Amino acid sequence: MARSRIIYTLKEVAEMIGENLELIEEVTANSDNISEGELLYVCDGSEYGTKGLTENGVDELQDLLADIRTWDGGIRQFLIDEQCDPEMIKRVLGDELKRDL
Repeated sequence: MARSRIIYTLKEVAEMIGENLELIEEVTANSDNISEGELLYVCDGSEYGTKGLTENGVDELQDLLADIRTWDGGIRQFLIDEQCDPEMIKRVLGDELKRDL
């Protein structure tokens, strides 16, 4: 399979697939969630740079999020297990409710 030459920032990915950016940041915080080489760090002139995903990485992210939604407790439980800030969980779950409408 040919290597993707396009890298999408997490912000762009969130807009493309209609997901909450904070949720995507949390999922990609653990590099084990996306195959090696599909999650990249991009120098953007800031102190820490930014993360980006290849096209295959975007597909993997979507598959993982769909899978998480089938787990007991779904996205909420995933965020609790990751010890996320309760306010962030509320924001993400608010977006989840909008997705369901």
